[in-house]
Amino acid sequence: MAGASVGAAQFRRGSYGEPIRQPSRTAFDGSFNFCRIAFRQNPRGDGGGWAVDWPRADENLSIRLSELTKTPVSMDDSGEPNHFVLTLDDPFLYHCPFIMMTEVGALYLTDSEARHLREYLLKGGFLWADDFWGPYAWEVWADEIGKSLPSGPFPIQDVTLDDVLFHQVHQVSRVIQIPSINARVDMGGGTSERGAASAVPHARAIRDDHGRIMVLITFNTDFGDSFEREGDDRRYFETFSVEGYAFGINALVYSMTH
Repeated sequence: MAGASVGAAQFRRGSYGEPIRQPSRTAFDGSFNFCRIAFRQNPRGDGGGWAVDWPRADENLSIRLSELTKTPVSMDDSGEPNHFVLTLDDPFLYHCPFIMMTEVGALYLTDSEARHLREYLLKGGFLWADDFWGPYAWEVWADEIGKSLPSGPFPIQDVTLDDVLFHQVHQVSRVIQIPSINARVDMGGGTSERGAASAVPHARAIRDDHGRIMVLITFNTDFGDSFEREGDDRRYFETFSVEGYAFGINALVYSMTH
């Protein structure tokens, strides 16, 4: 599709101008690595692109995982988490038990990327898709993920609150709606970034033949910002980040144990 591209310059540096860490043969040491997917921007999409919330969300959630669980997290020589950005065509994809995409209302998958994502998921991988709002963004996402996992054999279903996902480590009693910190200011304290069209947050999933979640979908909410912006505003942290981390830690541990 014309215009659907990652962009070489954008792939080298993210929104904060920081160099992107790409994996190598020696990058994976057996501990947890946060792996983020850089995807092509869909010309008809709705979203800011793959680098939204990067890199601080990846770093902060990795640190909290190391603090709040016994999971070993890979760290560099300076004590910072080893987190990576890669594409779905990268052979190192299969070294990541967990991958994340944000703003997936802007997602575009080539045939090759869709095939690799399908293979990754059916071999036991786990994708968390977060931070997209309203019916139009949902339509774009559903069309693109359907290239990998067609809705007939792989329906998208709501995750009920009695699912183990909500009780994996922390007891989570709701799907919290988390706005970006800037949107909350613009809305005067509101939480729905698309007004009435995105008023209800959802946790949805695509499962394998054994009922295991392969794709976790958090829609009409932005968990990534609750990680990225945890230190920017105390009220925002107390209102959103505490619950956001409880759900996020559950998701990571689930991805590594199911």
